[in-house]
Amino acid sequence: MSILAELLSTVFERRQQTGQSAPSDGRPLQELADALVGSAGETSGLALAEEILTRFETEDDDGKVAFFRHLATAMNITPEDVRATLSNYEKDPSKTSYRAFMAAAEPKRQELIRRLNRLPNATGMLVRMRADLLRLGRGEPKLEALDMDFRHLFLSWFNRGFLVLRPINWESPAHILEKIIAYEAVHAIDSWDDLRRRLEPSDRRCFAFFHPSMPDEPLIFVEVALTNGVPGSVQMLLSEGRSAIPISDADTATFYSISNCQAGLASISFGNSLIKQVASDLATEVPSLATFVTLSPIPGLTGWLKSEGIAWEETDAEKLRGYAADYLINAKRSGGQPLDPVARFHLGNGAIVHRVHADADTSDKGRAQSAGTMVNYLYDLGKIAQNHERFATTQEVVASAEVKSLAATARSVPA
Repeated sequence: MSILAELLSTVFERRQQTGQSAPSDGRPLQELADALVGSAGETSGLALAEEILTRFETEDDDGKVAFFRHLATAMNITPEDVRATLSNYEKDPSKTSYRAFMAAAEPKRQELIRRLNRLPNATGMLVRMRADLLRLGRGEPKLEALDMDFRHLFLSWFNRGFLVLRPINWESPAHILEKIIAYEAVHAIDSWDDLRRRLEPSDRRCFAFFHPSMPDEPLIFVEVALTNGVPGSVQMLLSEGRSAIPISDADTATFYSISNCQAGLASISFGNSLIKQVASDLATEVPSLATFVTLSPIPGLTGWLKSEGIAWEETDAEKLRGYAADYLINAKRSGGQPLDPVARFHLGNGAIVHRVHADADTSDKGRAQSAGTMVNYLYDLGKIAQNHERFATTQEVVASAEVKSLAATARSVPA
């Protein structure tokens, strides 16, 4: 931890040192980008990078789109050069011919993004830039292709080896706690008292991944309840009048909320690593824990029920459990994967569908998206890798006997 603290302190000091800016360069952003790619000097390059990043954040949407379109066209690959260098490499494979092919196959905009990232504090600004690109470039093929370059670089920069797992508790800095409130995407945190109930009791935990270049910005966080038995109601977990249980009585770790924090890191997956790391750490910290489950929403359920002609508002709890089980096991996308996005995430991580609960989330959001039902995905630490491989290979939804029976019953009974 001392090495980590020193690293984060160094990053913070570098960020503070960027407060003095050079005089503004009046050239358009597109010209500045071209100049940065062609720059040979480190000092001039840093000045250009700071100018580009600072001015980009003040641009309106039209200005941002114009900048993105410049990167997508003027800094794209030249297909003729790629074909020619590949042909040369095929004829005479060598270090020289391969280097020429790599240079032709990599668009200049990747080098631009790398040079922008040399500036202290630039990584977070580039993440925000990609968030704008995802928002503004949807449906425009050239801009969607440009995003592949951002994603390619981010996959390396945000590799698991660079991420730092930190516990979040009631004693964490206020600015971090404010961001936990703001970024909570599953069960809204209504007040500081609500946050306190999730962080302060001895049977509650919260963990987040951070990146050394963004030490004040959580990338993803998970909220955990240490419980006796597998819970079937999120309102019970978050109840104001709840009494904490002794840690020695806890036999189950329940992951009840996982929130991605950065829109600019969409499709850069951290959840898999987060759950496995937290489960491993908790197993060491609390030896009595024998079961690791989620209590997850089923966000596509009501839409699917409507598409099947099922009036879920008139359906009793037991039938809803059956329909939910049927949906989780049998409703598939065209490619064969589960229709439900949360199911795809957890099954892809090596979990199984363990138990389905009716009246598990009675909030307006829970009723609207899941008809109030929720599901436990079970993470068997000894079988995660096996389950992951099985799902990746066959896309079969692995479920408990109870869930399979529910699904079969729902299929045999007319709606």
